[in-house]
Amino acid sequence: MIVTIENQNFQAIIDSVGAQLIHLYEKQEDFDYIWNNESWNKHAPVLFPAIGRSNQDKYLLNNKEYKMPQHGFIANQEFKIITHTKNTVTFAVSENTETYKLYPFAFNLMITFVLLSSGLSISFSVKNNTTIQMPFSLGSHPAFNVPLDGKGKFDDYFLEFDGDFQLPLESYEIIKNPVPYRTGKAEFFSENKKIKLSYKLFEKGLRIISNSNVKKVKLFSVYSDHFVIINLEDFANICLWTKETENIAFVCIEPFNGLPDVIGNPVDWNKKESGYKLAPGKTKTMKYEISLK
Repeated sequence: MIVTIENQNFQAIIDSVGAQLIHLYEKQEDFDYIWNNESWNKHAPVLFPAIGRSNQDKYLLNNKEYKMPQHGFIANQEFKIITHTKNTVTFAVSENTETYKLYPFAFNLMITFVLLSSGLSISFSVKNNTTIQMPFSLGSHPAFNVPLDGKGKFDDYFLEFDGDFQLPLESYEIIKNPVPYRTGKAEFFSENKKIKLSYKLFEKGLRIISNSNVKKVKLFSVYSDHFVIINLEDFANICLWTKETENIAFVCIEPFNGLPDVIGNPVDWNKKESGYKLAPGKTKTMKYEISLK
């Protein structure tokens, strides 16, 4: 089901499959901030309960091996609509027989979208309905059109980082081929908080910033009056990505609570270095905001 919410400034359109944001329109000037093109047929998928690739697409739990697809399985799940008003919508999904084969936990995931006068707030609530500790990661993968409003080119845009962190900016070193994994090391990314976009910036693939106190990322250009600011709030990591080998006109700015595996053998999930370990019956909430102009 396709759901629309709107206010005076913006309109958001969300697919109940994966609770995926597929359009985010600026109404006055009539343009879409979110990527829509078959050259990458996604828009803003939710990543749960895993982020990135698990070694051999598997993990261990209590000495048992389970399969886990890249970025988990939630993007293909049909969510139920819990509440829907003019400017808000809440979706929910729980485990089923298929998810249980991959992830042996009873859970509930609720995602709420709220349109604000300044942009869009997205909040997530994960509840552990089992009687044992439940490990999980959660992320969001929005792809923004670059240029934002048709003005300028990809390399006319900048990313600017804000927060109480020390320069230089570093990112986790990635082994790109045959699939992207971390090496467990960090590498130099930028000596400045403001970075010019280029496809060369992504020649090593995705860039996960390892400076954990980054709190905001701004996408902007002198050629446009419009911008996007990702306010991380409750998210520890930020990932940047585009299809670097194809020069496609989008950039993903992705809040992560969790990380891809360090390359090697399948990992015991309870020993992974990032993400959450949720106690029985407990709920974890987190949100981020997309500020727009």
